[in-house]
Amino acid sequence: MASVLRCSSKLRFAARIPVARALSTTAALRTSEKSFFSNEPSGPSVSTAIPGPKNQAAAAELNQVFDVRSLNMLTDYSQSVGNYIADLDGNILLDVYAQIASIPVGYNNPHLQQVAASPEMTRALINRPALGNFPSADWAQILKTGVLKAAPKGLDQVFTAMAGSDANETAYKAAFMYYRQQQRGGHDVEFTEEELQTTMANQSPGSPQLSILSFRSAFHGRLFGSLSTTRSKAIHKLDIPAFDWPQATFPKLKYPLEDHVQENAQEEQRCLQEVERLIKEYHNPVAAVVVEPIQSEGGDNHASPAFFQGLRDITKRNNVLFIVDEVQTGVGATGKFWAHDHWNLTTPPDMVTFSKKAQTAGYYYGNPALRPNKPYRQFNTWMGDPARALIFRGIIEEIERLDLVENTRITGDYLYAGLERLAQKYPEHFQNLRGKGQGTFIAWDTPKRDQFVAKAKSVGVNIGGSGVSAVRLRPMLIFQQHHADILLERIEQLLKLI
Repeated sequence: MASVLRCSSKLRFAARIPVARALSTTAALRTSEKSFFSNEPSGPSVSTAIPGPKNQAAAAELNQVFDVRSLNMLTDYSQSVGNYIADLDGNILLDVYAQIASIPVGYNNPHLQQVAASPEMTRALINRPALGNFPSADWAQILKTGVLKAAPKGLDQVFTAMAGSDANETAYKAAFMYYRQQQRGGHDVEFTEEELQTTMANQSPGSPQLSILSFRSAFHGRLFGSLSTTRSKAIHKLDIPAFDWPQATFPKLKYPLEDHVQENAQEEQRCLQEVERLIKEYHNPVAAVVVEPIQSEGGDNHASPAFFQGLRDITKRNNVLFIVDEVQTGVGATGKFWAHDHWNLTTPPDMVTFSKKAQTAGYYYGNPALRPNKPYRQFNTWMGDPARALIFRGIIEEIERLDLVENTRITGDYLYAGLERLAQKYPEHFQNLRGKGQGTFIAWDTPKRDQFVAKAKSVGVNIGGSGVSAVRLRPMLIFQQHHADILLERIEQLLKLI
């Protein structure tokens, strides 16, 4: 982990040569810093309505074979570069949504192109292994030099998976198996005949009525098990049978934080008391608590380090596992490689799930007892993808080379200060500005959120929402101060249109 943060600042900046068709802005000229991408546009360029005629035609064609009702925009990835995303009509937008927080080091990153063109990648793609049965001879080396190089402190093992939902569900499975293992008396105790028979009928004791505790407004995925811990939007859950699992209240902080210190502390304490009560009293015993460092889909809801420290203390004294879902917050977005590094925990989480910016997925753990006592208990054909693990290794190399976690911390502070100035100037559009000291993981509420997000493309910005009323920023790790200047300028333009 420390190696990710110890790169030389001498490598931080590469030369920037603006492309001719990009729109130059005075904001981009306010700083002398150079872009990490030599061919990145100097600013957004919008020449047609969005969607334009080519995008509309392509969307109509796609709709014949694929559901496009959630379509944001069809993208020309051959023309997208760095922080900028291009559509089919030649429009170039500053992308601060980044594929729902999933692009870490820029579109068409040259180093990742080299990784993708390597013989190692070719072998991984055309000989994709069933990892549990036939891992490649270099799989340990790939993990040690990539996925595990960035492992959270105290966690030195990994189970690789396909996506964020998959990562959470396999972590839940590990928690349930661990819980029952402890009840039986240890790792080496064999299953009873009754357990083996009743599980085939989906009955106890082989299939016990255990639970995972999550929080209101949480999002942990859309697969069958993870949906039972997702509490953010009804549309995610409708018509899908759900497990009888408890939910606790996530703190609802008041902003600005410095004006509501006592109230917020009382709110967090109330929520912690509720968590402990549910663990002790819920009719389906709680095997684990899962929490996001920032509730990303539920409205960008924050809590203090003290809250998470208290949560860790509760799980420890009640012998309940603590799972931190870093699918959206992980890999540098909050100005630290893992968002839970902000908490200064006395003991690490039991498991940390990851995906999105890692471009692969899985969960980290440290306790050997979280490895099931029998083979094939935590298993599927792919168990992840070596090709994606190679990409994550390349991402880590770029983060180290360009000191991108530190860049995100510095840029985030700069951007937040600029947004504070806008909030003072346009208070009717900025409520509950949050994310100070959290890198570029910034959000605010606005009464015209949907209109704001929809019209942002007209001023050259691709941006996203969260929850009912929040605008969320999810720029890439290569987002710099001159990009922040452009974003602030375009936000102000946008506020005059809505």
